[in-house]
Amino acid sequence: QGQLVESGGGLVQPGGSLRISCTVSQNSFIPSNMGWHRQVPGKQREVVAIITRAGLTVYADSVKGRFTISRDNAKATVFLQMNNLKPEDTDRYYCQAYNGTQYYWGQGTQVTVST
Repeated sequence: QGQLVESGGGLVQPGGSLRISCTVSQNSFIPSNMGWHRQVPGKQREVVAIITRAGLTVYADSVKGRFTISRDNAKATVFLQMNNLKPEDTDRYYCQAYNGTQYYWGQGTQVTVST
């Protein structure tokens, strides 16, 4: 059974940077699309960024120019570099991976932007 392991969240001041990562544990499957979503309790989960295996990317309008998604196919790992963070970026960030037939989700990592 596939499992996604996330890391790298935390507390950062406005204008700061964080990088979060997500790895398919034990290379249990080869992901095609990988991505990040975020969700505040009580609100719908929204797409932050998605990257295909070939490296094509899609971003939410709210993060364009500030966030960069990338991946290491050999390590089945996806990264999200977040720069110029704003308080409204505070959220729990969830990794998603697709193996061609099924979506997998990580447990989420908390990102808090505050003074």
